[in-house]
Amino acid sequence: MTEPPARFAGFYDLPDDADAGRAWWDANAVEYLAEHGDFLGPADFCWCPEGLRETDARLLGNTVGVRVLEVGAGAAQCARWLTAQGAVVVATDVSGGMLAGGRRIDAELGSQVPLVQADARSLPFADGAFDIAFTAFGALPFVARPAQVHAEIARVLKPGGRWVFAVTHPVRWAFPDDPSERGLRATRSYFDRRPYVETDDAGHLTYAEHHRTIGDHVADLTAAGFRLDALLEPEWPAGHDRTWGGWGPVRGAQLPGTAIFVCRLDPG
Repeated sequence: MTEPPARFAGFYDLPDDADAGRAWWDANAVEYLAEHGDFLGPADFCWCPEGLRETDARLLGNTVGVRVLEVGAGAAQCARWLTAQGAVVVATDVSGGMLAGGRRIDAELGSQVPLVQADARSLPFADGAFDIAFTAFGALPFVARPAQVHAEIARVLKPGGRWVFAVTHPVRWAFPDDPSERGLRATRSYFDRRPYVETDDAGHLTYAEHHRTIGDHVADLTAAGFRLDALLEPEWPAGHDRTWGGWGPVRGAQLPGTAIFVCRLDPG
């Protein structure tokens, strides 16, 4: 297996230990928050570009007084909203740059959310420390082996604990990342699991996003001891005209953009 060439953007079979997540998010945190901050809100819980909010979906259930862990928290918008609802939340992210954005929001709002820099594959918490764990588009797409994340979440959840995560809908992997009509024609195999990668002029890996099929996700979950309670595919809502990367009203009317897995840790 070889490294991808210099100034490369495309699909490439990387070694499992290739990892660009922390560096990319550190470098792009300010730009990302400037572009998407208004949509995400400083203290709101948005699951996906379709705009599904936890205030409507209630995928986490009752969180008042409940110990909740957010992984891939970014600037902790979701954790901040949950804290205001009475949950006891810790927000984690691998990127110090994204967490710095969270501290700036806390300073502006006068809020205080515990922020911990941590890799979701190796969390600094005791076994069974949380009742619920979740991530809204964080962590899982940016690691080569998401099964490692599921196993670590299973470790820090108490038996019967809930694990809810949102990812790009796997079927989207077969289509170009284009929100227009050009993105409605499949151009690659759904079963091609090579990640999308980018490199700089020196050939260093700068970005990597990984694909898992629906079956892969379910297999990873069950191997970690979870059972799948629900799988949501939010529809694109009428009147929502915001474009976010490959998400937008044109493709959203025809193709699912997000998959949200609602799981419970087997109490046995």
